[in-house]
Amino acid sequence: MTTDNSVLDVEIGALQGGSADLGQYKGKAVLIVNVASKCGLTPQYAGLERLQERYAAQGFTVLGVPCNQFMGQEPGTSEEIAEFCSATYGVTFPMTEKVEVNGDGRHGLYQRLVGTEDAEGHSGDIRWNFEKFLIGRDGAVVGRFSPQTEPESAEVVAAVEKQLAG
Repeated sequence: MTTDNSVLDVEIGALQGGSADLGQYKGKAVLIVNVASKCGLTPQYAGLERLQERYAAQGFTVLGVPCNQFMGQEPGTSEEIAEFCSATYGVTFPMTEKVEVNGDGRHGLYQRLVGTEDAEGHSGDIRWNFEKFLIGRDGAVVGRFSPQTEPESAEVVAAVEKQLAG
């Protein structure tokens, strides 16, 4: 795939300011997840962090993308989000600035992600917090998982391990 289609060429800010520099993840597998602190699925942060710890040394990272578009479940400032993630779930994986994942204000990152289908054939708009996209080492989207799919589910783990093996 050409780098023109690489998700890792998109510019997005980091949660604490500056650039998130997605280019640093070229050659790695990345699980991009739109996250929220006040959602019924928020406990998935724990599974995401365990994936990070388990596979980071093999060239993998989780990338959290805060979004407040689903019933206002991520209302906090960047500092509040960072504190919540660190204090509540011990999150060490990188986080981007808060963005919109749907609608006219959809961030460029999600413009490149939403065309990918999940196992049920869903593509297009993000359905809820914690929808997951797996990016291969070449920056191409290689998988999409529904918000209800747990980070440590067999299908997510198998997809991550396939990317790390290849």
